[in-house]
Amino acid sequence: MKRTFQCIIYSVCIGKYIPSMGDVARTLLQRTLRKIPTVKLEETLKKWAHLSRRQQQSVNYTQSKWILHENIVSLCEENGLTTRHVSELEMIYCMENPNLGTWRACHLTDADEDATSVELLSFKEQFKSHLAELIRNVSIKIKKHDNGSVWIRIAWGDNFSKPNHFKPTYVVHDLQTPYVFISNLKSKHKPLLYQGLVLATKHGSIKDAHLSGRSLHAVRDLLMGHYQQSFPTNHLRPLQERNPPITHPNIEKEHKEHAEKRLQVAYEAFGEGDIPKLETATYTLETRFRGGGGMDTLSDGEKPFRTVVQFASTSLLESLRHCVSSGIAEAPVSPLLSSITQKGRNYFVITDKADKGHNATTQNSRAKV
Repeated sequence: MKRTFQCIIYSVCIGKYIPSMGDVARTLLQRTLRKIPTVKLEETLKKWAHLSRRQQQSVNYTQSKWILHENIVSLCEENGLTTRHVSELEMIYCMENPNLGTWRACHLTDADEDATSVELLSFKEQFKSHLAELIRNVSIKIKKHDNGSVWIRIAWGDNFSKPNHFKPTYVVHDLQTPYVFISNLKSKHKPLLYQGLVLATKHGSIKDAHLSGRSLHAVRDLLMGHYQQSFPTNHLRPLQERNPPITHPNIEKEHKEHAEKRLQVAYEAFGEGDIPKLETATYTLETRFRGGGGMDTLSDGEKPFRTVVQFASTSLLESLRHCVSSGIAEAPVSPLLSSITQKGRNYFVITDKADKGHNATTQNSRAKV
């Protein structure tokens, strides 16, 4: 019995101690690995750079996904990685796949004289210090993307709970622009984030830009006008023939002129070439009902008739442009639709406004709830 006890102690003493990652870090790592396609996993781990070269070479990517992930988790535990390290991996994945959530655009206003000269190091220090003063438990990571934009990952906690790394907020900001793009932000954290951004970027305030979408690139391009726009002109461009020619020359000429005009109107309203890929446009109507026809219950009184109209498509601007150019929708394009590109937003509130003794419907913007 004594000899057996000594052997056990000896084996424990010479055995290798492997530190535990912790439940939060392990669960976050497993969830992140499940999101990353196997074909991109090797490249992503190299960018992460928290596994040694020998460890990366030991990973067999032909194994089943479950065994592959467990082997990677074991290597991370061997290296003693923590939640801070694992959150970097998630951030790398999100930066390479920015179209996985809904992005809302915001506009920084009242810029200081030196707002355009803010550098990344100064922004990091100011943002982290200001946010740490407002909330006790918060985890912040800031990385610069290859395209120059600054990415921020925020795991929120409060005075009594640790940061929740499973539902972080992501913020994207180009330091030389007044635009900020935010994903997965709860209303209770909005004032804290806004105050931190305003102070770190040296602006006076921040407001909702009334523009949102699943594609970060589409939202950013539409807001900044980074797409091929077309402007009104009296000279129509020739339209390439797609249909068989019409035998009568007068009819052919007339149809061609109408098609060229429709195409020009479509380009002027929604852009030319590749245009931003938005999914929705929402209109909240707060107007009095004018239907008549025995529907007095709706038209009676001064109370507005409230309803919401939403246009949805996998590529809304492309669909609207096609409707106009093909003649499905009449020209000229309604300002309610052309304002999506002209004003760079996809949420509107339509209200009644008294104008010289009669009611005129006007378009006003209001923050989205």
